[in-house]
Amino acid sequence: MKNRRSRRYGAIAVPPGLALAPMVAAMRLPLLAAEAGTVGKIASETGLAVREKIEAAAEGIVAAQWSLFSSALSFWPEILSGKTPSVISGAAAERSLQAALAPASRRVRANYRRLSKR
Repeated sequence: MKNRRSRRYGAIAVPPGLALAPMVAAMRLPLLAAEAGTVGKIASETGLAVREKIEAAAEGIVAAQWSLFSSALSFWPEILSGKTPSVISGAAAERSLQAALAPASRRVRANYRRLSKR
């Protein structure tokens, strides 16, 4: 199952939003360095960076688990219809990985749009 907007590197299709991750890191570093001098309260950009990474990881875990659960539910219908089950063929693992990377990809694109306006 190939996503039209993604490129394949090896066996994994990389979501297009993750290609912007190095640019987002480069745009965010000067902001984090400027906030490094503050004492006490966590600065806004630092707190935002940490919070959104935790949220994206949690959303990715839930999406991957839900994808694997739905693939497990389709096991017997696939067997009875004569198809190779996606759990055995590896398609379920690829769908799960894509589902896990999707929240991070959305966050990176949103950060790129937000930081490029500064």
